[in-house]
Amino acid sequence: MEGPLRMNLLAAGHATSMTVAEQWLFGVFLGIVVVFLILDLGFFDKNPHRVSTRSALYQSLLWVGISVAFGLCIYYFDDPDLSLEFFSAYLTEKALSVDNIFVIVLIFRYFKVDEKLYHLVLVWGILGAIVMRAIFIYLGALLIEQFHAVLYVFGAFLLYTGIKMLLHKERDEEELNAESNPILRLARRYLPFVNQYHGKAFRIKKNGKWFFTPLFLVVLLIESTDLIFAVDSIPAVFGVSQNTFVIYTSNIFAILGLRAMFFLLAGVLDKFYLLQRGLSLVLIFIGLKMLAEVPFLNIHIDIVYSLGFIIVVLGGAIGLSLLFPKKPTTGAAEPHTLRSPDS
Repeated sequence: MEGPLRMNLLAAGHATSMTVAEQWLFGVFLGIVVVFLILDLGFFDKNPHRVSTRSALYQSLLWVGISVAFGLCIYYFDDPDLSLEFFSAYLTEKALSVDNIFVIVLIFRYFKVDEKLYHLVLVWGILGAIVMRAIFIYLGALLIEQFHAVLYVFGAFLLYTGIKMLLHKERDEEELNAESNPILRLARRYLPFVNQYHGKAFRIKKNGKWFFTPLFLVVLLIESTDLIFAVDSIPAVFGVSQNTFVIYTSNIFAILGLRAMFFLLAGVLDKFYLLQRGLSLVLIFIGLKMLAEVPFLNIHIDIVYSLGFIIVVLGGAIGLSLLFPKKPTTGAAEPHTLRSPDS
């Protein structure tokens, strides 16, 4: 599409390139990200505070509105099909991030983080995710450019992951084993830590020597958790689109809205108990879609049908979860005692 107008996106001159319209839109995207980081780190976090549900709702609607507006700009100024790819990738990443929220909730509870500090930790987590996703997407695009068959490997991986998720039991709090996290163990082994939190500080100076606080451990654990989730989500969006511009912008817009969605959904995640099943079906569908395009089959599923399938399945999972609430488990075991990072 618009071959003469396309310019290289990657510095090496490989993989995906951008049209003039995409370059302009990417500049707008970068501006939004920079403004978000300046406001959140330079203004809103001067005084740590608890984010209310109402504020989280307004912020969630704002980010969804910005993302939809960006997708419509792709539709009108670049390519309608590319816009549909953006919305498909955005919805997929948005839904997958719900699992991420579940784990973040457990991390905060495990380390007994003050609710007033949630916002700060999540902003730093998002900052790290922006960098890590860029690296993952760059490497993925480069691999596909050099070895197109990697797409079929991604498809097989998504099919396996989706089936495993479909057959897997529901999550419970016992699944979080922070002490076994290798990054956390390395940090504790080689970095000096103090036992107590010190407000929003990640490190303090004590007796002339710098020490890290438990809050730094929490950020490390959240970053490593996002790294694990990226292993699932990046192949999934490559199954929806191979356009690096679409993949990165849709991913980051979903992540930017993650913080607000966390405060909105953290207390009601159990109500959407069927969403994990819906996600598994989406991953299976994307995996089959990628595998169907192998040369001897050469079956292509139009992006309109892909977007429709994702909307119907995820919307159906949420709707059925609300229509048929999960019955409380009788005689359930008491939740385990949450330990501080130094116990």
